[in-house]
Amino acid sequence: MPETAEQLIRFRRGPELLAALLTGAAGREFDFSPAPGKWSIRQIMAHLVDSEMMGASRFRQAIAEDNPAFAGWDQDAWAERLDYARRKPSDCMETFRRVRRETFELLEPLPAEAWLRPCTHPRRGAMTLAGLLELYTEHAEKHASQIMAIREAYRAAKSAG
Repeated sequence: MPETAEQLIRFRRGPELLAALLTGAAGREFDFSPAPGKWSIRQIMAHLVDSEMMGASRFRQAIAEDNPAFAGWDQDAWAERLDYARRKPSDCMETFRRVRRETFELLEPLPAEAWLRPCTHPRRGAMTLAGLLELYTEHAEKHASQIMAIREAYRAAKSAG
């Protein structure tokens, strides 16, 4: 499955992408919100860690169980009740990197037929292990783009103010 091999490479590179985008960010920049109700870089990093841990569990379920149905989670409730606004981005980056590496090491040696294993996502419905890989690969990339946009907005606001 060549597309799965490419997805695995992108999945593995997720932490590198985030680390590169966070280089040089500090202080108020981590807490800058581009608009009311939008998450800051600090909150995005905390969300990425919790999502990655949820994903690690889901990958394991999809490999070990027959057609598991994943539990849903309320990301906004987690952000509020787990106090994402106070989490340290450096700790989040370290945890994200470790969890992603461990999951990659689990996924990399899987045989081609394993990628067809079915599972059920609470919002997306029926999918395969390959689809789950695509979902988590793109999730980190989407938030990386969001972080880049926040950093640009922060620089623009700082130079305008």
